Order: sequence, then structure tokens, then C-alpha cells
Amino acid sequence: MIQLKTMLNCIDNSGALIVECVANLRMKRHGRVGDRIIVVVQKARPIHDHLPGRRSSGGVAAANMVRRGDIRHAVIVRTCKKTQREDGSVVKFDDNACVLIGKTGEPLGTRINGQYADLLQI
Repeated sequence: MIQLKTMLNCIDNSGALIVECVANLRMKRHGRVGDRIIVVVQKARPIHDHLPGRRSSGGVAAANMVRRGDIRHAVIVRTCKKTQREDGSVVKFDDNACVLIGKTGEPLGTRINGQYADLLQI
């Protein structure tokens, strides 16, 4: 159950590590797997502009897409709350996680690291 002020891990390579939920677009009290939310990036990977001994590619890599304080849309892919499937099995993850997306629904990163729920259709 993801609600206001919930901290989530970001499991894509967009550059964000930890994000905080600030709004649920489902207009209910809490969000579940597959729901869209609005998040603020709390912790991001450091941006290395010039590494010694390496050339600069000139373009923006996928790891440099977001910075700390950016407001982005995201999709919930894992929750700690148990969810029961139609066949009777129960699914529970160890943490809350999301993937950052654009306003059109396209993911910002190019890879998703780790597991995500089967009922999520990517």
C-alpha cells in the first residue's frame, strides 16, 4: 500500500535511487502494483561529467536523466503488502519499488533491475 510520503526504491537506470510518493493518480487512499503515482527524487546517482582518462560522449546517458528534487511520474512494480492472485497464491515482496515513466507512459530508463510483479504489463 503506497500512500503519501512513502519512500520507494527506483529499480530502473534513470539515475534515481530513492523516491518519495507525493500523489496517487488513482484518487484512492493507497496505491497498488500497476498504479501511477507522482514522486520526488530524494537520492540520485552522482553525475560524472568528466572522468579522468575517458572521453565525453557528448550525449546524455540514461543514468543522468534525473536529479535530486525532480518531480516525475512513476508506476508501482513491487509492494510489501501481500496481494492474493485469482488462483489463490499470495505474493509479497521485501520492499516497495517503482519505475520512472514520462507523462506519455514511456519508461525513462532503458533497463529494469530486479523482480517485478507478473500482473504488471510492461
